Amino acid sequence: MNTFWRGALVQVHVVHALILRETRTRFGAHQLGYLWALLEPVIWIATFATMYKFANRRVPTGMDTVGFLATGILTYELFAGTASRVGEAINGNRALLFYPQVQPLDLAIARAALELATLITVFMLIMALNALIFPNDVAGVDDPLQVAVGLTLACLLGAGLGLTMCTLSVLSNVVERLRGPLMRPLFWFSGLFFTVDDVPHETRNIVLGNPVFHAVELVRAGWFKSYDSPSVSAGYVCVFALGLLLFGLFCERAVRHRVELT
Repeated sequence: MNTFWRGALVQVHVVHALILRETRTRFGAHQLGYLWALLEPVIWIATFATMYKFANRRVPTGMDTVGFLATGILTYELFAGTASRVGEAINGNRALLFYPQVQPLDLAIARAALELATLITVFMLIMALNALIFPNDVAGVDDPLQVAVGLTLACLLGAGLGLTMCTLSVLSNVVERLRGPLMRPLFWFSGLFFTVDDVPHETRNIVLGNPVFHAVELVRAGWFKSYDSPSVSAGYVCVFALGLLLFGLFCERAVRHRVELT
């Protein structure tokens, strides 16, 4: 047990050091730094909110336009950003693997943790700014715990997919080329601009097969008091995320020797 706890403590220190390095590399190398992490999603949300206004498109009753878009776009961005950054963990930090304490899994954990902390902070700031600018349109959050669960599950989905693609890319470069074609359809079919009630009954089961859609709906139902989505399941997302993570861990163990050789 002493050996186990010493190993766990070493890994915690390694992951912490990697998070600090990733933070400096990602935000410290640009003039806007941390501000860009907030500005980028704000620009996305403002663009689509403007399009909604000009198209005279309504959001579901009880929701404001910015809140509706933010719960969808930021949840998806957490999933996609985590998958992308974890997917590049080995290729982007291969030199660090010369240190015996650093393993490929540590790189993936550090990137996923940083993405989760960044997006949750951005989510809170955008929602707070929305409440300050449009106080008459924004209602209080309904279930903060459900919002946190939905965001965390989105991150776990991204981490599982990213870890799988990261380790498989050691075997073939084709895996990296599949990331874009996979993410683009998910952007439009993950509920960023619609709810489960907007989907026709004959195609609803197809949309509900997408775990990212469940995560978005969980966050949206947890944020808005007037909205409930009984068709979605946190358990479904959890099983999907754990399955991807276990498969990714299996792949990481299988290719670890090859990574060490290179």
